[in-house]
Amino acid sequence: MSLGESYVERAPLPELAGVVRTVWIQRTGAATYAQRHLPTGGVEIHFPIGGRPQLVGPLTGPVIEVLPARTTIVGVRFLPGAAPPLPTVLDDLVDQHLNLTALWRNSADRLVEAMALAGTPEGALILLQAHLVQEYRRVLPVDPLVGEAVRALMPWRTVNLDTLAAHLALSPSQLRRRCLHAVGVSPKVLQRTLRFQGFLALAQAGVAVSDRRGGMAGLAVDAGYADQAHLSRECLRLTGLTPSRLLGGCACGHDHSASYEPFLATRTSPP
Repeated sequence: MSLGESYVERAPLPELAGVVRTVWIQRTGAATYAQRHLPTGGVEIHFPIGGRPQLVGPLTGPVIEVLPARTTIVGVRFLPGAAPPLPTVLDDLVDQHLNLTALWRNSADRLVEAMALAGTPEGALILLQAHLVQEYRRVLPVDPLVGEAVRALMPWRTVNLDTLAAHLALSPSQLRRRCLHAVGVSPKVLQRTLRFQGFLALAQAGVAVSDRRGGMAGLAVDAGYADQAHLSRECLRLTGLTPSRLLGGCACGHDHSASYEPFLATRTSPP
């Protein structure tokens, strides 16, 4: 971790537990900071204190963002299919960084001002979450079929997409269309993204692997990959790095346990 740079994750407010995966506060130090954003299956809000908030749409590959020095950002990472109220479907926002004030309009302007006056990043984060609670109360709930599909596509579960569609009483094309609108990507892309997030969760937690080979090969098998080569191909596709470079380069001191806890929780729960 560079001098003065920090990143702290935590669980969201209880009222947001069904739609938000994690919230965080990030501070940059005296130098600019290169942040590598990876696909998570969900959208994110990045809110620089005193600046203009951004909505990061569903990612299908890595995005490098250079954060200015001495910047404080509060952020919210949403669960797949549980994006905040927006005036468009999510497949229109894939791989985009958008000005959130243009999407939320007057309510965003008031929120920007209130968060700038909050006094502390922790207070600003509470204000942002309280705003989201109000937003979710005034809109229709998350598509329940998409929510069930997301739960079925979590890591460590071998799920055939045609079988999943039939279980939901949908045709494969209907499942794909609803997933594109509510998540931003197809069920197959979401399944691959969540499997990789499962691998990162295992690596972050240092979970003992069931494969006797242990190490990277064991993590790959436990996360649902055919073998280590399969993991390496997917890691390059989703992050631009090999698994060893990705994990070795994350010696920044960031603790992502709050973000990966939902994935580890599904590891032992029944499908």
